[in-house]
Amino acid sequence: MAQLTPFHLAIPVHSLGSARQFYGELLDCLEGRSTEQWIDFNFFGHQLVCHTSGQANESKCENPVDGKQVPIPHFGVVLEMPQWRELRDKLIKAEVKFVIEPYIRFEGEVGEQATMFFYDPSGNALEFKAFKDTETELFKK
Repeated sequence: MAQLTPFHLAIPVHSLGSARQFYGELLDCLEGRSTEQWIDFNFFGHQLVCHTSGQANESKCENPVDGKQVPIPHFGVVLEMPQWRELRDKLIKAEVKFVIEPYIRFEGEVGEQATMFFYDPSGNALEFKAFKDTETELFKK
C-alpha cells in the first residue's frame, strides 16, 4: 500500500472547550495551533480543525448499511484491530453514547470490519473501523 499523506478536515463545533475535551482528552488527539475561533488537532496523523460556530449540528441524515442506519455525513479513521478495541473499551468506559454500537459488520463476507459510530458534542458523526487485514480488505470488491 502506498504511503498515505495526511488529510485536512475542518468541522464546525459549538464550543472550543467541548472540542478540547472530546478530541483532546477523550480521543487523545494532540492540540496544535489555535486561536479564539479554531483549534488544530492531530487526529490520528491527520489535521482536524474545529471551527467555532456557536451552535450544534442539528441536521441528521442516515442511510441503511448492513441493517443499521448510518449517519451521513461522517468521518473517522481506519485503525488496526488492537487499536480499535482499545478505543472501543475507552469509549464504553467513558459512557459515550453510540449511534451504532461497536460490532462486526459484513461478518464472514468480503469487507468484514469492526465498526462503531458516535457523535461529538457538536453533533458531528464519527466512525472508527478496523479490518483483520487492512492492506488486502480495505478496498476489496
